[in-house]
Amino acid sequence: MTDRLSNTLTGSKAIVTGASSGIGKEVALKLLQAGAQVSLISRHPDRLLDELADHSQVKGYAIDLGAIATVSTQVQAIVQDMGGVDILINNAGMAYIGELIDMPLMEWQKLFDLNVTSVWQCLQAVLPTMRSQKSGTVINVGSIASKQGFPNWGAYCASKFALLGLTQAIAAEEQPHGIKIMSICPGSVDTQLWDTLGDKVPANFNRAAMLRPATVADAIMSLVLLPSDAIVNDFVIMPSAGLF
Repeated sequence: MTDRLSNTLTGSKAIVTGASSGIGKEVALKLLQAGAQVSLISRHPDRLLDELADHSQVKGYAIDLGAIATVSTQVQAIVQDMGGVDILINNAGMAYIGELIDMPLMEWQKLFDLNVTSVWQCLQAVLPTMRSQKSGTVINVGSIASKQGFPNWGAYCASKFALLGLTQAIAAEEQPHGIKIMSICPGSVDTQLWDTLGDKVPANFNRAAMLRPATVADAIMSLVLLPSDAIVNDFVIMPSAGLF
């Protein structure tokens, strides 16, 4: 897709959350290839910035999106720093494995703060600018767990179902303002998220058969680059090996 991306987004300003690894990193790189100015939001943006030392079109912001009380004002400051915003990729998220009966309230709230509330806060930060220019594209990264409940993943599923509902509702609210808000729901993706879950991940999970982050990033870019008269409300992309 690299050749097709060249200069297609020159002059556009994009924000990517969870940008230091996985899907966020790959989509940030593709936005840069397309000529966009890109702001990276992550707790550790230097992980990607170190690979892009000579790139003048990218800037990193070390923000903990789980600290929801300050997310909106921090992202508003990024929009001001960029001089506007055209694209927002809400990719940051976390998982939790365990039966709901045993889940601590603090873990439930932490999961929803990052997976749902921070997305809403990022939307509130960028939408006034997008409304003023009567254009904008937002991609919220959901999951196949936005569509189907899985045992031991109940809290994660609940958060991703909530994210899909948020996306559908705010897409309807912003459509009259010329803003496109879409969701993408990948199946299992081989990212560092799995490394954080330790022995809670079943030993038979074949990560080599999962989607690659770059594949999902390509799908996200296909949504970003849709003609102005087209929208994909919800994009489900699965590994060819099927559901894990």
